[in-house]
Amino acid sequence: MPNVCHSILPDTRAGASLGAMPALQIFVVVLLGLTTGLASGILGIGGGVILVPALVYVLGYSQHAAQGTTLALLCLPVGIAAAVTYHREGLVNWNVALLLFCGFVLGGLIGSRCALALPELWLKRAFGICLLSLGARMVLSR
Repeated sequence: MPNVCHSILPDTRAGASLGAMPALQIFVVVLLGLTTGLASGILGIGGGVILVPALVYVLGYSQHAAQGTTLALLCLPVGIAAAVTYHREGLVNWNVALLLFCGFVLGGLIGSRCALALPELWLKRAFGICLLSLGARMVLSR
């Protein structure tokens, strides 16, 4: 599937500066962030479920670059506003969140090294199989 914004969003390389991005590209990227933030706040899903496919199929990123960019997003405290909202309702276990964070850091380091060693096609297929498997389980569970 060709990316739909190729002609208006040409520079998706790592390290491309914000000043070099056309205004429409900045708008699309912010819109993707807004959409992902809304979905995360409403459904509790991570950015990878929405952002990785969007970066690949809308903005034309390689699978590796999409995953790397999405992981870089996690370096910022992006979910803090949603987490605070849930915390106010007594729905956050901060001890578990801290332990998950510790595991996520180690798992991210190991996983990123493994992903970079895989051919892009294998990585895309693995990502798709993961989404399909998780989705099927969610739909079929009680």
